[in-house]
Amino acid sequence: MKFCRRVTTTWVAAALLGGVAAPSQDLTQQSRRAKELMAEGQFNEAVPIYRQLVRALPNNPGLLTNLGLALDMAGHKREAVREYQAALKLSPHDYPALLFLGTAYLDLGKPAEALPPIARALKVEPESLDAQEAMAEALLGLGRLEDAVHRFERLAQADPSSPRVWYGLGLGYDGLAQKNFDQLAAAAPGSAYWLRLVADSRLERKQYYAAFYFYRQALARMPSMRGVHAALAEIYRRTGHADWAAVEEQKERRLPAPDCRLEPLECAFQKGDWASILKPAEPGNAAACYWKTRAYTQLALNAYRRLGELPPSMEAYQLRAKIDSARRQYAQSAEDWRRALQLSPNNPYVEKELAVALYQTGDLKTAQKLFAQLLASDPTAPDLNFYFGQTLLSSQHPADAIPYLERAAQRDPGWLSAERSLGLAYLEMGEAEKSIPYLERALSLDEDGSLHYQLARAYQARGNRERASALIRQYRQMQEAQQAANQTVEKAVTITPPDAGP
Repeated sequence: MKFCRRVTTTWVAAALLGGVAAPSQDLTQQSRRAKELMAEGQFNEAVPIYRQLVRALPNNPGLLTNLGLALDMAGHKREAVREYQAALKLSPHDYPALLFLGTAYLDLGKPAEALPPIARALKVEPESLDAQEAMAEALLGLGRLEDAVHRFERLAQADPSSPRVWYGLGLGYDGLAQKNFDQLAAAAPGSAYWLRLVADSRLERKQYYAAFYFYRQALARMPSMRGVHAALAEIYRRTGHADWAAVEEQKERRLPAPDCRLEPLECAFQKGDWASILKPAEPGNAAACYWKTRAYTQLALNAYRRLGELPPSMEAYQLRAKIDSARRQYAQSAEDWRRALQLSPNNPYVEKELAVALYQTGDLKTAQKLFAQLLASDPTAPDLNFYFGQTLLSSQHPADAIPYLERAAQRDPGWLSAERSLGLAYLEMGEAEKSIPYLERALSLDEDGSLHYQLARAYQARGNRERASALIRQYRQMQEAQQAANQTVEKAVTITPPDAGP
């Protein structure tokens, strides 16, 4: 799981204190100015100054680390990695360079590469909370969930004010909940346990009709399952059926309390006795998988709640924004990014994430303006070029979009989303020949058949009727399957009055 890394004040101080032996007055002034820019968050402006200092003193590991940090904070992670590696060649046990190299790899989504430098940093400073957090993040990214959670739990006790700890702990618990759900799906697919958890996930996403359907199915298989009538009551209230909600609430109250001799895991859940629930169980034990999934889900919610209770900070807001985005609550995510930006003005990372959130909400005009401003400072960034080009394409300006989408595809080969958009832009401009290779490579992204249809248009324009006809057939098959699924869902998920009976 990729983390958004932001260097703490302690880390910055450690790196910026790298001294310059017998510096000239001019070099000292440049170094002071670069430090001021870093402290002000003007990282891109600090980069050229540090480059000059490194040219003047090429064998100074502290300056190389400073240059790497400026690049890192400006969002140039790959370039930063090269500078950290250069610093470590000169000073292999330099703690800031080791830690920054590891966290830069984490930001690049490369936890396997992050692990060795972070482990070395921990050997240099075993008590460092920053290095311990980075190690927990790397383990989480590698899918070593139990190890990561244990580390985050210890960190939560040692540093309960850290937003990253609570966020990481929530992600770890979420991962373990998913792991146990997958085991339940393998052991008892379609069971009341499985249906209840699917329904809970739909309710969390405010997909009320789907949640209603799955809760009803769960009750049909296990009428005594506690909590389902209460969940149905909540759906009724949210969809304007207060009278039906009252009926379901009454049914919930009529259910007897669990017999703790026969249902110890449910009793443990009600008491919040997570240790009893999370003990090892026999493989394929559906009840154990179910209660473990619910326990880990609740622990994740508790962790995210602790994150939300922390004092306002740029980092806390950005982590809340990521949680909201994962829940597809893009408008709230954009608001979180706005608040983060208020606490860290001119922060290019936060500005980019705000622009992405605005794009996801459909506010193309504002997103486009932000992406244009960011591109002025970093014109070769693949993601900025992609999103700016995408806003232009979505605004019906394919000719303007093409140069940016081309740059994104060239700078990040194999990025199928960029290739899909570039192919569509070429097709809109009547350049079918150019569009075809991009659309062909991106076909795996097609979920509803629309990309097959667009590629068929391209082949038709080129005169390849056989390939166009085959794609049209596939498009129609996908559309028919989608329509049949939609009709089935619509028929099944209609919210109806409560069933008669207890």
